Amino acid sequence: MSLLRRLHPLDWLAGGLLVLGALCVATGLLPTGPAADVMQRIGPLVVFLATVIVLAELTGKAEVFDVVATWVARAGRGRYPLLFCLCVLFASVTTITLNLDTTAVLLTPVMLALATRVGIAPVPLAMTTVWLANTASLLLPVSNLTNLLAADRIALTPSEMAATMWAPQLAAIAVTMACLWGFYWRPGRRGETRYTPPALPRPADRVLFRVCAVACAGFLLAILLADVPLWSASMAAALIVVVAFWVRRRDALRLSLIPWRLLVLVPGMFLVVETVNAHGLHDVLASAMGSDNGLAGMLRSAAVGAGVSNVLNNLPAYLAGEAAIPVANHEQLLALLVGVNVGPVITPWASLATLLWFERCRWHGTRIDLGRFFGTGFVLAVAGTLAATLALAATS
Repeated sequence: MSLLRRLHPLDWLAGGLLVLGALCVATGLLPTGPAADVMQRIGPLVVFLATVIVLAELTGKAEVFDVVATWVARAGRGRYPLLFCLCVLFASVTTITLNLDTTAVLLTPVMLALATRVGIAPVPLAMTTVWLANTASLLLPVSNLTNLLAADRIALTPSEMAATMWAPQLAAIAVTMACLWGFYWRPGRRGETRYTPPALPRPADRVLFRVCAVACAGFLLAILLADVPLWSASMAAALIVVVAFWVRRRDALRLSLIPWRLLVLVPGMFLVVETVNAHGLHDVLASAMGSDNGLAGMLRSAAVGAGVSNVLNNLPAYLAGEAAIPVANHEQLLALLVGVNVGPVITPWASLATLLWFERCRWHGTRIDLGRFFGTGFVLAVAGTLAATLALAATS
């Protein structure tokens, strides 16, 4: 009973979805063939999530994030506007060049460590990470798993995709910056005008620090420069770090490092959505988005993508939406991609990046007011999706 009382509401959501998904398969609502296909497709994603979180946890224990956070704080020279711009740039570049889930896992501890070291409020820094992890993920195929899922349909090379999505990406980041400053960063919200840059930290175990820093850098370089799957790169980096801790700090290796909630939630979520899709969701989405490849159809597709992402999750929302869009409607498909990338900022489960971010904040002890999260996220989702879709229509 004490264990049940300690469960977070998201733990109950994850367990409920897995039980519901298993019931769908057991009762025949979801045939075993499609269920097996879904599990096979998300297998690499689950491995990536598990290993990259272990990597982030142990890298944090090695004080790598403290050092990086100090560099950012010192570069800001005690001025909040400059710090704000640096944090936005850091989060945007990380998301664009790497992956939004990687940003949520690796950058969130940096931001929270920065708040701790400088003595400033952690929520503005945390919100900068989670919002830009989503809204800055339009430019390249690697930026978002939805982009990778869309690769076959959109048939664009990385340079072609960047040439197509640069305007929507800039529009989404501009709106995000405006919302971040207005809701979280302006002086009336943070209550401070300046901060004191901290001194450079000295890691307690320099060997662990160096091993973890090199493992993270190798992970990022493998994604950027080599044709290496995310899951294999994160697994290799995590294994290196685990071995280092086994040798030097074995007491830090605990089962609680594994993100059990996400490993339960993801399979359940996909099974439930696949069941719903097999029993009418496809027809509903096709009717809602229509078949217009012009501005009206693009706006409808983006709105449906953002809405369904916040109700379900952006990955299954994209898959279901893609199947409902006519093959020839290239612009409408790109608008759907805008919706499922920029829009999932209202609910905690709207994207895996947001779930990962909640895990990092919870681990750090940073409390996120869900009411404020929903309200400000709604404003950003509507304004950001609209601005990015209009920019796409104007430049396509």
